[in-house]
Amino acid sequence: MSTMNREKPTYSSQSVKPRIIIHGGAGNLTRTTLSREQYAAYQVSLRRILASSWALLSVPGAKAIDIATYAVSQLEDDPLYNSGKGAVFTRAGTIELESSIMVSNGYRKRGVSCMLLKHVKNPIKLARELLVRGEEPNGGGAQDHCQYSGGYVEKLAEEWGFERVDPSYFYTEKRWREHKRGLKEKDHQFEQSRTSDYVPDVSLLSEWERTHYIPLGTCGAVVLDGSGAICVATSTGGLTNKLPGRIGDTPTMGTGFWAEEWQNLVSFSNLPKIPQRPATRLPLERFSRGDLFSLVNDCLPSLSRPSPPLTDYRPPPATHKLRPTRTAVALSGTGNGDTFIRMAACRTIAAKSRFTGAPLSDTVSWMAGRGGELQRSAGHRWGVTHEGVGGIIGIELCGTQSSVVWDFNCGGMFRAWVEEDGTMKSLIFREDDYDSGPK
Repeated sequence: MSTMNREKPTYSSQSVKPRIIIHGGAGNLTRTTLSREQYAAYQVSLRRILASSWALLSVPGAKAIDIATYAVSQLEDDPLYNSGKGAVFTRAGTIELESSIMVSNGYRKRGVSCMLLKHVKNPIKLARELLVRGEEPNGGGAQDHCQYSGGYVEKLAEEWGFERVDPSYFYTEKRWREHKRGLKEKDHQFEQSRTSDYVPDVSLLSEWERTHYIPLGTCGAVVLDGSGAICVATSTGGLTNKLPGRIGDTPTMGTGFWAEEWQNLVSFSNLPKIPQRPATRLPLERFSRGDLFSLVNDCLPSLSRPSPPLTDYRPPPATHKLRPTRTAVALSGTGNGDTFIRMAACRTIAAKSRFTGAPLSDTVSWMAGRGGELQRSAGHRWGVTHEGVGGIIGIELCGTQSSVVWDFNCGGMFRAWVEEDGTMKSLIFREDDYDSGPK
């Protein structure tokens, strides 16, 4: 691609330790819905993708946008995950793919997303290309939009040389069985309603859905490179048996993905407060309160010593210089996308950290942890539908110090990351072994 080697300005004159975290979806993951053999297969896959991505990120000069794209493309190529080759089917038995990418800074568009793709083998590569080509006049043919869908953008992908496949490429026997069984369960709910006054709620979980892991999440990666650039990339097939044409949170900026940065300044808390005059009351109000002295003083100001104007006040000099500190965050969500959209989940997390000063780990748990805002938003539908279910991964950079964060409110989330000391970790449940998972 003509844009693959385009140079972008660096973000920091100080070195930053690269970090990466990936996820492959979340949901009803328990020892009932996930066998020991499946658990092992996911662990091997997560570690393989993390290891190859980390090796590329460790090369001097590696860029977050390239590594995030690579990591997600590997998830897309693995039929274990609900993206690319392993994508779920719509109710019509078709495949409709979504992808997105966003950087905290450095590209004019900041973020790009694609939806309703049916022929692009790796949707995340197309999203990246649309973002990078935004630096060219007329967006390299894509203009300056941030969201693209359907046939036109697939035509651009073909013109740009991206691999195009027949929709049958995305077919997997496992996903097809889930599709057919899911339709059968909903048909059964309607059949029951014919013999009673009961009107079925097709969003309610069937017994089969309670005892099986039904993919409804997203694949994603968040990457921080040595220059301080931070990038999030996501890709998904959406919800199992979604309506054709349904758009989820993966291509909806601020809901299932987000990246931004801001400057923090040293607090003025060590300086004395500027005195404030009380608000001046109207004469009638002062008379009704018995404040005759102030009324007389207004007429005969010489009876009292005038107060100096506020403009005469000069605060003492600060005891230290103000030094702006750059903070950057990026987040990728997975779960019930409609809930993420209603909550504007990822942008809300970032905003809470930005405007309250709370660490990203706290705000992620506030949104996606047990009893968090995602779960609370489901109300009485929590646990009997997929509503509110989800998890979120992210990276926060403050100055040159970084942290990897994650949390979820369901049985488990497929995730892997590199610790600050370079140790690679992968988890599905909250603890580090199969037997720790919920039943």
